[in-house]
Amino acid sequence: MAPPPRTYLFVPGHRADRFDKALDSAADAVVLDLEDAVAPEDKPAARALVAQRLAPAGALERDRLIVRINDVSTPWFAADVEMLSRAGVVTVMLPKAEHPEAVSQVRGACPGVSVLALIETARGVLKAEAIAEAEGVSRLVFGTIDFALDLGLSDDPAGLDHAASRIALASRAAGLPAPVAGVTAAIDDEPRLLADLARARVHGFDAKLCIHPRQVEPIHRALRPGATELAWAHRVVAAAGHGGAAQVDGRMVDKPVLLRAQALLARERR
Repeated sequence: MAPPPRTYLFVPGHRADRFDKALDSAADAVVLDLEDAVAPEDKPAARALVAQRLAPAGALERDRLIVRINDVSTPWFAADVEMLSRAGVVTVMLPKAEHPEAVSQVRGACPGVSVLALIETARGVLKAEAIAEAEGVSRLVFGTIDFALDLGLSDDPAGLDHAASRIALASRAAGLPAPVAGVTAAIDDEPRLLADLARARVHGFDAKLCIHPRQVEPIHRALRPGATELAWAHRVVAAAGHGGAAQVDGRMVDKPVLLRAQALLARERR
């Protein structure tokens, strides 16, 4: 089974000229966006362009292509999911996920589809546990910009910490992969991008939304274990392989330490 994506690159649904460019990038997944990136008057045309691009997609492309639809409260939701059902989409991103019934609505229209639930409101955070447990949800995503707007937060990233922790805990308790961090709006500010990722990593996030291909490789690089971490992990695995009690760097190697070392090596292989 392939590991979950580390990067999700958004492409506006009405910009068909960018679809293949995004697929040619290093992003693990490409999100064809019918929601925020598309003005209301352009949504029908964007939906048609996305359907047109999905039609010839092979299995490998379909695994990478995700469609972000409009949320269940909008007048565009029904047409979006009807298009998805005809196009045979594998994964859909559901914005403004605030209750598990919204997931059921998507799955009712598109049986078997995998749902990335985008948590971006106070209601969504307070229902994160139930959403994570909903049938068909494959991962939680934190929509940080909309969440900050919903709560009227300042620019201090500390305001996101409680919600981020709750989303990560809900993901882990439901047996889902680690959640996906929100976008960094500053396209050319790599230090800010990496700082946002580092803060999300503190809470257990292991992937990030991207709005430009330039953001992809720095994220992949930052998510790789460092040389020092890898050397330590190899020493731990080697010591534990002998059986019985073992010490590495003056510390006892027990099961949790071994599991952390194995997880680091698995991340490097990924």
